[in-house]
Amino acid sequence: MKRTTLSLIAVATALAAVTGFAALTAPDGTVKVPPIATGPMPVERSSLLCPAPSTSEVAETDYTSYTPAGKGAVGAAAKGDTAAKAELKPAPVAATPGGTPAKKPSAAKAPGTVTEPGKPVGAEANGGAAPALTGAATGALAPGWTVQQTTVVPAGGARGLLGVACSAPDTDFWFPAASTAKERQDYVHLTNPDDTAAVADIELYGPEGVLKSQLTEGIPVPAHSSVPVLLSTLTGEAAKADVTVHVTTRSGRVGAVIGSADDKLGSDWLPASADPAGTAVLPGIPADATSVRLVAYAPGEDDAELKIQLVGENGTIVPASAQSLHVKSGMTASVDLPDLTRGEAGALLLTPSDPKKTTPFVAALRVVRGKGDKQEVAFIPATAAITARATVADNRAAGSTLTLTAPGAAAQVKVTASAGTAGGTTVSKTVTVKAGTTTKVTDVVPAGLKGSYALTVERVSGGPVHAARALVLPQDGIPMFTVQTLADDRGAVQVPRTKQDLSVLDD
Repeated sequence: MKRTTLSLIAVATALAAVTGFAALTAPDGTVKVPPIATGPMPVERSSLLCPAPSTSEVAETDYTSYTPAGKGAVGAAAKGDTAAKAELKPAPVAATPGGTPAKKPSAAKAPGTVTEPGKPVGAEANGGAAPALTGAATGALAPGWTVQQTTVVPAGGARGLLGVACSAPDTDFWFPAASTAKERQDYVHLTNPDDTAAVADIELYGPEGVLKSQLTEGIPVPAHSSVPVLLSTLTGEAAKADVTVHVTTRSGRVGAVIGSADDKLGSDWLPASADPAGTAVLPGIPADATSVRLVAYAPGEDDAELKIQLVGENGTIVPASAQSLHVKSGMTASVDLPDLTRGEAGALLLTPSDPKKTTPFVAALRVVRGKGDKQEVAFIPATAAITARATVADNRAAGSTLTLTAPGAAAQVKVTASAGTAGGTTVSKTVTVKAGTTTKVTDVVPAGLKGSYALTVERVSGGPVHAARALVLPQDGIPMFTVQTLADDRGAVQVPRTKQDLSVLDD
């Protein structure tokens, strides 16, 4: 009697479901499996979540939805592909833990549906009724799909330029550089994209350790809805200027981002830091930053002793203002870095003071431009290197600066500017980033640009590269700006390697 190895059949079946390959049964009853690719393959579905942009009635929000073009299946033309779609839908705000009644779903228009890779699609939403958004891209529009949300609030307590790349749902987020101080209004926005409710926990850690929470149970986030939670209402302890926020889910998954508004410094979004690691790079510090504050947290049992370096346009230096930072386990640590950039755009590099002792940590920067009552704030979280490709949308003809940082070996990357939302021709350029430096890129702009455009960065060769985009839109003497770090777009997945030998065995 002949039989096949069931475990191998199960593996083949699972891979067939993921990759689209099918197993075939021969006339003699044996199972034949076509060769399974072991290289990267394009994802077939990606999800993104955008927070409610503002409660200000004078807010003006631009959305830009984009999927980069590429070779082969990744970025293949979606024309004629009925399965390809990329769209966002409103997610109404549910009741908050403090009992604030839920808002009615807004009729604000979501970003238009992307029809093919390589062409960004823009949309607008004005006022304070614009909702959070949830959505997905499928088929050829899924690999690398990105949505940028840019909001201008010209006046009021939340005035400023707020930018955020809509994020993928997850179950674990770290946010250093948050605050419960009186002059700050920091809300963590929890958005649930799924058909079932999620339950989230929020933990706060100050300079002395954990802040006791006034909530004894998790925060419910109903299906297809968003819940904003004011951080200062979660604890009865004294306000803290520097707080690390840890968001996890007991069930389900959410998108999470913190909206921060300062009475004097304006407002912006604080995205999640990269996962805890022994080193960190925080790219995109503007050359004219007037104030930079580093906040870090070590979640493990060991303290972290960190060496601070600035990777600038002319090399890597140790700032005179602060050479190191001691981060006690379970406690938030911070340090001000005055006169950090000295006219050079750069990135902060954090490494163990003792290379033999590596302790995981998370980190973020609060960056300020301007002086007096003409100041504006932005946040820069620690960001992983680009492994293959990353994209940032909603770049403008004037005011957009891309920075590329190679903290180790020299590297080459390809930078591509897409067509504009209203017209223009794509342009590409190969950029070499010297070892231990940061390079500014301002000259990659679509020919004949109309509207806004997307910038895509692809690794070509060399060492790790970290990237960020600064958008500057001055208004009434205020140097309004926002910085978005570029995370790898996860447009491809590596198919697991498996043995192809499903030999028939005799009993």
